[in-house]
This record gives sequence, C-alpha cells and structure tokens, in this order.
Amino acid sequence: MLRKSIERLEETIEAETAALLAHVPIDHQEFNRRKNQSLLELTRLVRHLQDEPTKQDLTEQLQSLKTKLDQNHAVLEMNLRAVQEVATIISEAIQSSESDGTYSAGILPVSPE
Repeated sequence: MLRKSIERLEETIEAETAALLAHVPIDHQEFNRRKNQSLLELTRLVRHLQDEPTKQDLTEQLQSLKTKLDQNHAVLEMNLRAVQEVATIISEAIQSSESDGTYSAGILPVSPE
C-alpha cells in the first residue's frame, strides 16, 4: 500500500510540474487537494511501518519522490516569482498612469516568505 501511495503522489507531482513547465492553466486548488490527500495517506501508512526495517527499494522510491518534490518546488517558486514580477509591472503602470507627479505613493513587492 505504501508503494502505491508514493506512486500516486509522484504522479500528481509530475503532472503539476509538467503543466507548470508547459505554461498551461492548471487548477492549483485541485493539485493542492491531491497532494494534501497523499500526505495524509502517507502519514497514516508510515506510522505502521516505524518499527519495521526499511527495504532498499522503498528507500530508493522515497529518494525518487524527494527528487521530484524538489523539482516541483523549484518550478513553483519560479512561477511565483514571475507572477510577482508581473504584478509589480502592472502596479507601477497603474501608478504612473494615475499620478501627476506631485505625490509618490509606492507599493512594495510582497516577499515570497
């Protein structure tokens, strides 16, 4: 069961990463729901395995999952930075079009942290 759960999570992560890299619209809420469900499932399954020795193939599968999660994180971070840059450009354009130069109210970019 644990292996199947890891495989489902990997498929979700791979699908999200591929969609982000292809720049196609995605349903972020659906991907988050699927990832949260997988995390809950994995947490429950791992509790039962804590006293058992870890098999090499399971360790390799978990390492593969970690690699995919790291790549997904990097792609999500890149997309977030792009969205923030676009928002800053739009904000500055709106400010400059509405300003007569007398006052300068600045909007600070939101930190990703």
